[in-house]
Amino acid sequence: MPRKPVHEIRRGLIKVRIWRKQTRSGLRHTLAVTRLFRNGDVWKESSRFGRDDIPLLRLLLDEAHTWVFRHS
Repeated sequence: MPRKPVHEIRRGLIKVRIWRKQTRSGLRHTLAVTRLFRNGDVWKESSRFGRDDIPLLRLLLDEAHTWVFRHS
């Protein structure tokens, strides 16, 4: 069974998933940032972003940072 992220933030077509991992040095969080797009009738994800995605990326990464800080 695949692990699930501990938290997900989504605004429009951009998603940030937060993963938690226990390591020898303690609890660590990692992020996966993706952009949704449609290929015909199928929704897919990409890790490539355009110029107009940057302001929203900044906002979501700031929200993710706040969430990780509060849950560490």
